Amino acid sequence: MGFYPITLDLGGKSCLVVGGGAVAERKVGSLLACDALVRLVSPELTPVLRDLVADNKVSARFGCYTVSDLDGVVLVVCATDNREINRQVAADCTARNLPVNVVDQPELCSFLVPAVVRRGDLTIAVSTGGKSPLLARKIRESLEQSYGEQYGEFLDLLSRYRRGVLEKIPDEKKKRDILEQMVSAEIFALLEENRMDQVKERLDSAYHNGGA
Repeated sequence: MGFYPITLDLGGKSCLVVGGGAVAERKVGSLLACDALVRLVSPELTPVLRDLVADNKVSARFGCYTVSDLDGVVLVVCATDNREINRQVAADCTARNLPVNVVDQPELCSFLVPAVVRRGDLTIAVSTGGKSPLLARKIRESLEQSYGEQYGEFLDLLSRYRRGVLEKIPDEKKKRDILEQMVSAEIFALLEENRMDQVKERLDSAYHNGGA
């Protein structure tokens, strides 16, 4: 099966996590990082999840999953070790056209969660189509070493300069040339060495020399 890679805006949207163990804990954390409104359903929760509920960061219903738990949600993650429940959640979501991810059972998933590296607004995702999450994790760990926190800062800078170029340069070719200079090999070499002062100088030079 082919999966179409996308990034979803889940900010302020209700998402359901079925399960209350360590895996569910990780899934809740990744959803909260996207500003989703997380609901939990499980007979038991880890101490971390209980703290999140106590702090009103997530809502929870203590008990077994029922189809009514799907009411009002836009996305579902099923993280239980009960295959019968997993199949039921997947079938109910399919009937409602709700995207569902069942952890470690890609055959039941309508979407897969990639291994992710985040550097500010820069997101690098790795997926193996569910064939080897371990390989995806290893590649993610390699990317974490290659792309440090400075890439998030660089993206913020680049965004501001790009906005100015788009607003002030009417000529499309000139606009494209300036933007290309801002992601040149020279700038990337400086970025890899975390020489941010020089990166900023090069961006500023490209911006002003280009006529913006």
